[in-house]
Formats: sequence, structure tokens, C-alpha cells
Amino acid sequence: MLLNVSYNDKKITSKIDEEVGKPFTIKERLKLSGIGSPKLFIKETSVEIHNLLILDNNRNSCNIEMRPKGIIVRFRSLLETYALVIPYYKLTIYKGDFAIYSIYRDHYFIKVLSDTKAIQKYFRKLLDYKADNAPTSIEDL
Repeated sequence: MLLNVSYNDKKITSKIDEEVGKPFTIKERLKLSGIGSPKLFIKETSVEIHNLLILDNNRNSCNIEMRPKGIIVRFRSLLETYALVIPYYKLTIYKGDFAIYSIYRDHYFIKVLSDTKAIQKYFRKLLDYKADNAPTSIEDL
């Protein structure tokens, strides 16, 4: 779900909270040692996101926020802020070419550069959290 989150709208906020859960509490954030990613530079995107990003001439970057039931990938275009809301059951992450992670939800995708240890460590934390909190599948029984 791709949303414009520039303005404080209760309908959009409740839609995001329903999809990926309410934000972590301060205690949970400290326990996880942070829930936000470092600045991620975008290399490639799906058509819908690309059409938003080409509206300005800035270097395209995004960040990821972990939530209890999913993640939110936020990026800016012109003076607007957009969010790609991805619940864990629809989240697919690939480590493709050298230092590039691909984040997929249905037909949306964002490929980001992962050239530092901090970014690689964040993706490891994200994948571990997703695995620990995934519902039990039939194959595991």
C-alpha cells in the first residue's frame, strides 16, 4: 500500500496501524536497539514509485521503520512524504547484486544500496525479527 503521509490524517494513520501495528514503545525500541534504518540510497524502483521520484532532481533516498507486524519504507518527492506499508507476510527481501538489497511487496519494489556495515546489520536485524515473529507455518508442525 503506497500512501502520501505528508499530512496528519487520522484515516491514513489508522490504516497504517491496522496493516503493520502501532509503533513500538520506548522500552521495546531500546530492547531492539533501535527500529529505524540508516539512510538508504535508492538504485531502482517499480514504475509507480519511479514516477513519484522523477518529479524532483534530488538524490533518491529512503528509510525503513520496523513495526510489530511489518515495515514502513518512507521516501520524499518534491515536498511530499510517501510510505510503502509492507506487512511481514507480504515482505520479501532479496540480497541480489553486490551490495544491493531488494524489498518487495506484491508489484511494488525498491532496490537499495547496502554498502556499509550498519545497513547490512540493520537488514540482518529486520530479517531476524521477521523470522522470530512470523506465525507458525504448517511445515513447522
